[in-house]
Amino acid sequence: MEFINEKLNTYCENFSEKETKLLAELNRETFLKTNQPRMLSGHLQGRLLSFLSKLTKPDFILEIGTYTGYSALCLAEGLSENGRLITIDPNEETNLFAKKFFDKSIYKSKIELITGQAHSIIPNLNQIIDLVFIDADKKNYSLYYDLIIDKVKTGGLIIADNVLWSGKVAENEMDKDTRLIHEFNLKVNSDSRVENLLLPIRDGLMLLRKL
Repeated sequence: MEFINEKLNTYCENFSEKETKLLAELNRETFLKTNQPRMLSGHLQGRLLSFLSKLTKPDFILEIGTYTGYSALCLAEGLSENGRLITIDPNEETNLFAKKFFDKSIYKSKIELITGQAHSIIPNLNQIIDLVFIDADKKNYSLYYDLIIDKVKTGGLIIADNVLWSGKVAENEMDKDTRLIHEFNLKVNSDSRVENLLLPIRDGLMLLRKL
């Protein structure tokens, strides 16, 4: 769901940094070759992710949910000289798609794609995390948050996607999936360990800074 109309969205894209050729190719192929291209972060959200990553210059980024790799490539743009990014996803098919584009990028040596369930992989990560992007199965957002919060450094950034769930979180009647997203929003909004900002970009981005 877009929270501004298509005309304004195009205007914003025209007055934002352009996609790289590789990202534009990835964007196009995702729409041509996958069943759910709407899951792609896209131009504006991708530029925001890149912008935030460049501001923080992270040494270590964790991405939960890879899809076709667009957001990982955007986040990798801000990595420090020796920084690295780990992205986790259980879908072997889309991981192959993403890996093809990772291998074409200048960040090839900095990105590690792990095929598997994030809830079983995260506990074994011993690195201090500078930036986390959560964009996986929505029912486990709260679990992922609990698994990473103590691993994120003070001042570190956590970003959660799709937290407006097509606007359904503002409705009086919520289905199960909407309720889970709403409960995640309630949880982080009341957590004294973070400060938070919910932005109506694309399907909603929750920004959290670890205190």
